[in-house]
Amino acid sequence: MTLQRKLKLIDGGTTAGLAEDGGGTVLVAFASADRKHVNQHFGAAEGFVIYRVGPHRYELKEAAQFGRLDMDGNEDKLAAKIDALADCVAVYCQAVGASAIGQLKNHGIQPIKVAPDTLISGLLRELQQELREGPSAWLARAIERRAPRSESRFDAMEAEGWSE
Repeated sequence: MTLQRKLKLIDGGTTAGLAEDGGGTVLVAFASADRKHVNQHFGAAEGFVIYRVGPHRYELKEAAQFGRLDMDGNEDKLAAKIDALADCVAVYCQAVGASAIGQLKNHGIQPIKVAPDTLISGLLRELQQELREGPSAWLARAIERRAPRSESRFDAMEAEGWSE
């Protein structure tokens, strides 16, 4: 199964505001047919909405749409979905199979199961609160993994007395 449609929003100046939001921003995806609720199983999801989330702001970044799929155990359909979520740290879904969990984690994407028809806006606010108050272990690792590596890290190690 391939991606059928993808809407990508061009930065209209709000990303700069997110960068100044006082901390790291993350991309998260939601398996949703209506773009308001998490109401899809990951493997059979007809669509995903992807948000950039900071401690005080969030914005819709993309919406990806796939054709209707059955939960038939065919794992070939997962590759296109995982590719569409490549920059995300997490995907919220109604359910997710064991094989998909492994593939998502191998790509650095944390699958998060939520109750059917959970409002995306509520999950976004919860994630913002977590970013403000201090991220959980999985989120802290995800932020660290996505952060660009600083060349000054070697200077810090040298200052600590590292030697070859």
